Amino acid sequence: MGAIPVKIAILVIPDASASVVYGLYDLLKSAGQDWGIITQGRPGPELIRPVLVAREKGLVEIVNNVPVRVQFSLENCPAVDIVCVPEVNLPPGEPLAGRYAEEIAWLRRRHEAGTLLAAACSGAMLFAEAGLLDGWEATTHWAWCDVLRERFPNVRVHGQRALVASGKGQRLIMAGGGTSWLDLALYLIGRTLGVETAMQVARLHLIDWHQVGQQPFARLACTRQVDEAGIARCQTWIAEHYQEPNPVNSMVRLSGLAERSFKRRFLQATGMSPLKYVHALRLEEAKQMLEATETPIEGIANEVGYEDAGYFSRLFRREVDMSPAHYRKRFGALHRSLTNRVD
Repeated sequence: MGAIPVKIAILVIPDASASVVYGLYDLLKSAGQDWGIITQGRPGPELIRPVLVAREKGLVEIVNNVPVRVQFSLENCPAVDIVCVPEVNLPPGEPLAGRYAEEIAWLRRRHEAGTLLAAACSGAMLFAEAGLLDGWEATTHWAWCDVLRERFPNVRVHGQRALVASGKGQRLIMAGGGTSWLDLALYLIGRTLGVETAMQVARLHLIDWHQVGQQPFARLACTRQVDEAGIARCQTWIAEHYQEPNPVNSMVRLSGLAERSFKRRFLQATGMSPLKYVHALRLEEAKQMLEATETPIEGIANEVGYEDAGYFSRLFRREVDMSPAHYRKRFGALHRSLTNRVD
């Protein structure tokens, strides 16, 4: 007898895109089976069994009036190992609590029961509404990052990262923007079935891990801060110059404000002091380098703007709750394996 398939429920909501719902379904279903077809001429074992679940069983019309046939209602959904939440295709800031109260309550119950929850793009907002992200790290689509920070100040938002594993036991997985649902699917396959199976899926579908993250797009979100144009200009500048010496002083000059006024207005606009904001950007870049490269820790410290590698390591441990070396050991192997190119 073969191994019992990993059971994954994909939550279908009216504001989800068919490309994400069906894309997740097909990519997860592909694990094991499709590689056998290509290499051996016959399907391989069923390793993942995805199901579609929604408030009600039957046909659900989602974005662009695409009909989706849902197999289970929330009430009758069987036990699953993982729940995947697609994106919420709504204008950033649209209230969700009243719109998806039943789904949010269901996610909370599933999490309490020990289920791993994963969200693509703005789907992470449902985790926040469920109270699951308080005190933890998170990411979401860059256009929703400011909303997440403002509504849920206890959440540590990392808009630069394409994927964040957070929560107790790393049971809250969030992928950032757009097609990062591909990253999410590969991560889930790698985490539950092993890196080689994830690599088979990546090779088969020619998927590259999104190493760049969301930082290049974060500047677009800054333009929404029309009442704080000077602060937004500084945020755009620091996204590209965080590694420079004395960046806070440079932002003060760029803003044209007195130092005290700048720091006060920056804190009001971003929820962080300018120095903490710089540290956050630097540490996120350091995480990416620890995951994706073999650069020595001292070299990474210098690359992101710290001359003292010891200070960098202490800061990293304080903010991330593990040393740089431990972080690399824990997350680097999967990331590097998924980024290997296949000739």
